Amino acid sequence: MKKVVVIDDEPFILMMIEDKLRNARIDVVTLRSSVNAVEVIRKEKPGLVILDWMMPEISGIEVCRALKQDSETADIPIFMLTAKGQDADEQLGLRSGVARYITKPFSPRALLEMVQEVIGSDEQ
Repeated sequence: MKKVVVIDDEPFILMMIEDKLRNARIDVVTLRSSVNAVEVIRKEKPGLVILDWMMPEISGIEVCRALKQDSETADIPIFMLTAKGQDADEQLGLRSGVARYITKPFSPRALLEMVQEVIGSDEQ
């Protein structure tokens, strides 16, 4: 089974993404805090990370940079899921190593399609 780690401090967002991915037979690990995110990602070895930018403890950009600087996690694709919709924010995200920049609100179906493009789908 494919695995995705989702990090967001909004419980509704986590639940919505988790339900959508699990229904598509994708294993999901959710985190409401970014504090131990790098350690969890190193342990879980997901095929993709979906990460909120605006987290209370450590920003998603900081987590992204830490993942990209770590040889064990540098190749894991990261989707930045954020309310920060300015072009400058998107450019910063992309320069930090984000594979896809997705602004809230977003379509869960479109997100699932993007996830399946990156990690593959058992339904192909």
